[in-house]
Amino acid sequence: MSEEFLAFIKKHHVLNLCTCVDNTSWSSSCFYAFDGSVFIFASDNKTRHMQNIAKNPSISGTIALETKEVGLIQGIQFEGVVKKASAVAKKCYFKTYPFSRALFPTLWEIEITYAKLTDNRLGFGKKLEFRR
Repeated sequence: MSEEFLAFIKKHHVLNLCTCVDNTSWSSSCFYAFDGSVFIFASDNKTRHMQNIAKNPSISGTIALETKEVGLIQGIQFEGVVKKASAVAKKCYFKTYPFSRALFPTLWEIEITYAKLTDNRLGFGKKLEFRR
């Protein structure tokens, strides 16, 4: 993953997660940590998005900079697969959000299979891609 992707991801902390089961989609927003290769987020199994993921772990999502200035538009669209967080991923999440340890969250990681970064600062409509 290029430095442009990593820099953008590190500047933000909320991703929009999109799931789909039986031709019905659902979206949610999640705080995330990033260890350089996977997004890590906390979510209870009872949530609608996690119930969907139990049936179909393939997801898509976005991270976007909110701006009205066209020349500053930046955002990532991504696809990935969700699985239980590894010990390394958990360590990263608790380092990013130490207060969350007291809540005993269930942690998950998203292995990114494809991502596209749009960054108008590099030229209008400039897009960079990443494939695993």
